[in-house]
Amino acid sequence: MPTTPGVSTLSNTARPVAVLATDMAPRTVASNYPEPFASRMNGRTKRALGAVFGLGNFGVNLTELAPGAVSSLRHAHTAQDEFIYVLRGHPVLRTDVGETLLAPGMCAGFQAGSGNAHQLVNPGNEPVVYLEIGDRSPGDTVSYPDDDLVAVLSEGRWLFAHKDGRPY
Repeated sequence: MPTTPGVSTLSNTARPVAVLATDMAPRTVASNYPEPFASRMNGRTKRALGAVFGLGNFGVNLTELAPGAVSSLRHAHTAQDEFIYVLRGHPVLRTDVGETLLAPGMCAGFQAGSGNAHQLVNPGNEPVVYLEIGDRSPGDTVSYPDDDLVAVLSEGRWLFAHKDGRPY
């Protein structure tokens, strides 16, 4: 018989088998971007759900965007596929082909190596909540067509540089 909704754990591990996503603590660091880019992520809150379960091959975040906030800098990955599923609100998806208004229940995918840079923007007065899922492919690089920034995934962490190669 199921127990009351909430966190339950297996007896042989400290990892839960189920959680209420909104009860998970948000990330303590709002962004890995260097300044002046990190402060542009104000109003974005991420809860790293995959990490709660020890998932290593892909990440899952419950992300909330306050009114006026953005998901990230507009970017494209060379090796990482990404997927989003809108739970609440009406974000605008910005890509190389233009802007698309999204609604709850809609989803979008971004194939690695496509070069089609993407970003979500919350132009509304209510929060936007969505799931974002991405793999953790080694050797990934990220381009940011609107900003003087490139990123390389090296030994599990992102290294940021200017487009001319100078590190931040």
